[in-house]
Amino acid sequence: MNIHEYQAKELLAKFGIGVPTGYAAMSVEEAAEAAGMLPGPLYVVKAQIHAGGRGKGKFAELPADAKGGVRLAKSVDDVRKDATEMLGNTLVTVQTGEAGKQVNRLYVTDGVDIAKEFYLSMVIDRASSRIAMIVSTEGGMDIEEVAHSTPEKITTITIDPATRFMPHHGRAVANALKLDGALAKAAAKLASQLYTAFTALDCDMLEINPLVETAGGELLVLDTKMSFDSNALYRHPDVEAMRDETEEDAMEVEASKYDLAYIKLDGDIGCMVNGAGLAMATMDIIKLNGSFPANFLDVGGGATTERVTAAFKIILSDPAVKGILVNIFGGIMRCDTIAEGIVIAAKEVELDVPLVVRLEGTNVQQGKDILANSGLPIIPADDLGDAAKKIVAQVKEAA
Repeated sequence: MNIHEYQAKELLAKFGIGVPTGYAAMSVEEAAEAAGMLPGPLYVVKAQIHAGGRGKGKFAELPADAKGGVRLAKSVDDVRKDATEMLGNTLVTVQTGEAGKQVNRLYVTDGVDIAKEFYLSMVIDRASSRIAMIVSTEGGMDIEEVAHSTPEKITTITIDPATRFMPHHGRAVANALKLDGALAKAAAKLASQLYTAFTALDCDMLEINPLVETAGGELLVLDTKMSFDSNALYRHPDVEAMRDETEEDAMEVEASKYDLAYIKLDGDIGCMVNGAGLAMATMDIIKLNGSFPANFLDVGGGATTERVTAAFKIILSDPAVKGILVNIFGGIMRCDTIAEGIVIAAKEVELDVPLVVRLEGTNVQQGKDILANSGLPIIPADDLGDAAKKIVAQVKEAA
């Protein structure tokens, strides 16, 4: 789960981490009021979307030379003007794709006199089973180019969760940032605080870009992104309450209500499979036969008829779907349960695209009988290869 910048800073502040004063705003008036509570004379108005590259982004509804999603304002009137332009408009960045994201929230913060920008992030390194702290002296909007062109300027420090953060990790961070004296001590303390926040909140990723040294010799988190392990959210109801469903794909939100693993893709063949490995193989064989999957959908091993019905409806709610391939290997999941869900859903939504079903395993004959007696134009398949060929041929024929 992802959250907005202002929410992430609220969480970090609880761990004693320095952030500029700022306020969230949902309207132009709230943005102006937020600026009025700040000392000024410089304000920063930030679009709040779940994507990076906001500063270099462009608003689809504004002229090409208009400012992006992070703007400096020199008066409350400027804040009001920026908020008017940004709220309700679509911001397109390198991470949103061409569709962009609509800006529904702003974050108005106090301006900061920046002396130097750094980069610091934390992720789970699954290769080493450790937490990786990634730091660079080259923070700012061009960090991706730094990683591509001058990777030697990026240092990775791994931390064993068994022994946790140690003083030498803090010194390594300070050295990587080329800091000394009081700033080195501040960097080591900040790194320790970030590690504590990362582990305490069950984060998947915590990125600070930029971390800045101010003209007054302080370290401040100027921008941050945080994402969390969704499986651990039950331990953090305060974090879960920060979820902004408007930033997520509507079909993925609906799938989460039924504990379905669903990810929308760009193809035209909808897939319903049980088991992540089988789902990946199904998508691969669709591509091998010359078409592309419209989604990844794993109904799991213990799905009920209700969940299968919901899964089928979610697939059909995607207007890009021109055909559906159901591939079920019944182990824990019974084939008759899958068949019942397919029939119920197909009748409720008035199925109007080709449907190919391959069933194998527990109660397979009962499942095939349910489909055969349903009165629906369901195309049976003998195996996965046969199923992929049939659905690709059906979709191409319909086109």
